[in-house]
Amino acid sequence: MTDGGQRKYGPLGTTLVIIPTYNEAENIKPIVSRVRTSVPEAHILVADDNSPDGTGKVADELAAADDHVQVLHRKGKEGLGAAYLAGFRWGIEHGFGVLVEMDADGSHRPEELPRLLTALKGADLVLGSRWVPGGRVVNWPKHREYLSRGGSTYCRAMLDVPLRDVTGGYRAFRKETLEGLGLDEVSSQGYCFQVDLARRAVESGFHVVEVPITFVERERGDSKMSKDIVVEALWRVTGWGVGSRVNKLRGR
Repeated sequence: MTDGGQRKYGPLGTTLVIIPTYNEAENIKPIVSRVRTSVPEAHILVADDNSPDGTGKVADELAAADDHVQVLHRKGKEGLGAAYLAGFRWGIEHGFGVLVEMDADGSHRPEELPRLLTALKGADLVLGSRWVPGGRVVNWPKHREYLSRGGSTYCRAMLDVPLRDVTGGYRAFRKETLEGLGLDEVSSQGYCFQVDLARRAVESGFHVVEVPITFVERERGDSKMSKDIVVEALWRVTGWGVGSRVNKLRGR
């Protein structure tokens, strides 16, 4: 497939869905089941940060019963970004052609994954977007929606990225895209991790496509959102934006 007649894209290869977990024992079994039903050929990597609620044990049981499920046991809670980076490296090392980010709590609906994978046939990176036409959120309080919309607007303005949902975490990458993003230089976490990868993809000239999704607030377990995550995103995005403008003024 071509990108508007400008670039040819090769076959996608085998898909790996990376699901980071910390205290998601109630959610991991149903989300794995839904992924396996929605995209039966895909493989799943549960990246567990040594959850004290036994999530890792539940994931091991799923893996023992299904050769499409693997578990990456990590030493402790190091954050979303670190878990995804470890998952990306594992997936690339094991020869997967597509690597997908997906939350464990069901907010990213596995039933919409085929749409992301179809769009990836003509793109380098596909973002599941809440803020493009057709996208929406379910069961969110208004303050949460304002925070998310405002965060994406601020990122778009500061970083000059033409994306509506910069902070969203439902994404499908080609392996080659991840290899071109300089992952060894990424240290950000939470929302900021997602912003970092999006801006790197745009700055590197990759073709990024947004497809509408329905984001559903979790029904079980606790959200990992915190004030620290929001503060980190604010100061990092501001720093990247100011740095980019300074470099342009200097002619770099």
